[in-house]
Amino acid sequence: MKLKNFLVPLAAIIALVIATVSIASAQSGEDAPAEAQAAEGEALVVDGVELPPTAGGELAASIAAETAEETRALTGPFAPDPNELEETEEDDVRPSPPSIGADVPVTYFGPPPSTVNENLVGPNQLLTAGILDEDAGTIELPLYQGRLENDGPRDGQNVWYIVTDTSDEGNAEGLGLNFSAKLNFTDNPPVGADEFEAAAVRRSFYDQDGTLIFDGGAVDFRPERIVSDTNGADEGVRNGTTNLLESVDTQPGAVGTDIGDADGFYSPLTIIENAGGHTYNAPMVSMASETTLLGMCGQTPDYSLVHDSVLEICPGDNGEPGTVLIQLEAGFSFGRPVLYISSDANSGVAAALESAVYAPALDNIPIGRDDSLFSGIERIFGWTNGPTNEFGEQSPQRQGFNSAILGEGGPLNVLGGIPTIATDYSPLWDLNLGEWTQEAIDLGFRSRLTEEFQILGLVESGFITGPGGTPFGSSGVLINCPIVHRFL
Repeated sequence: MKLKNFLVPLAAIIALVIATVSIASAQSGEDAPAEAQAAEGEALVVDGVELPPTAGGELAASIAAETAEETRALTGPFAPDPNELEETEEDDVRPSPPSIGADVPVTYFGPPPSTVNENLVGPNQLLTAGILDEDAGTIELPLYQGRLENDGPRDGQNVWYIVTDTSDEGNAEGLGLNFSAKLNFTDNPPVGADEFEAAAVRRSFYDQDGTLIFDGGAVDFRPERIVSDTNGADEGVRNGTTNLLESVDTQPGAVGTDIGDADGFYSPLTIIENAGGHTYNAPMVSMASETTLLGMCGQTPDYSLVHDSVLEICPGDNGEPGTVLIQLEAGFSFGRPVLYISSDANSGVAAALESAVYAPALDNIPIGRDDSLFSGIERIFGWTNGPTNEFGEQSPQRQGFNSAILGEGGPLNVLGGIPTIATDYSPLWDLNLGEWTQEAIDLGFRSRLTEEFQILGLVESGFITGPGGTPFGSSGVLINCPIVHRFL
């Protein structure tokens, strides 16, 4: 009985297969595409591509051809035809969508893991106090009005600032700022001081109207920003023997007051004394009058009055915060493309290259110690002689200050720890300036780098040194670069 029950369905299956083969064989000469017809052992041709010989005769050949036409599973690759793509601007850091290389439309993919857990891969806006435009590489932040009070020539003058980071973890979460515990270690006295004297962090307090009153610090926005190279794109730049930083003519577009100035020293850092004594990163973007700024609403700013990274600025009405649109810089952190603000630097050359304010008082923050005890800084990596564009074509390996000075785009620096990736984030970056050795260039090792430990490994192997073969490490340049967004 059991054998009989088994044989009945088996016979039915065999009959069905025979019928299917017969029908397919009868129709194959009429309905199957001509290019898909092939006898056993012969190759199929689909979309002009010769497929491997298919065993199983005409039925198998027909099925293979139909499958290939429907899914392109046998022909590949699945990247879109370049001729079918619209022309777009070159993008140095934006990652490709997951649909590239997969025969699945991008709309079929679910949300990135970062929407579930910000520590996982995927886009993540870190400075959420503003409105980010990924395509334009800009962020619109609240514009706050403050005042100087220092008995100096500019006593009582209005100042306009943004807020990006704080050592107050709770307030960082509540206001959409970056949290940085390291900011607690930036309030250092001048070198050789016999007693404590604030040298890099201003004091401030807020009044009953919520206006932040600074104890000093002014910025002159009148200078014209200059970055001019006299060497040009000579062969030495391409083969790595020329360091344009040694010959570039620069002038920062804004200069802050230093220690000893009648108006006190300028620093983007301030301790708000009646707000728990926490440190805030509050870069200044203008010292113009409210009436003057109102005239700039919806207009191209007057860069003799505002920060060089500002694209639009407009004060608010009735005591409400205004808005300021800021151009962001692109870079990398642990292999992930990121966007950040370049607001201040302790070096005039760096300030000019980064469209930042030259703030000499930042010199009083110790550098070179990175993650040691009481360190207030993190490392950022840049190159003198990274790869440049070749023969008028955009290079996917482009990186470094030579490329930036030639006007090919930003230097694409590599940042150390940022929030969600590391716990040691600081908006104050100690520039470790590297130079590819001639041996590394001759061996073809010079390329775009995106990750800190990859860089340190190349330094250890002797393929990257400091400028001119000097030991690799801190260059003495400190840049205030609050992180804004990571793409992955």
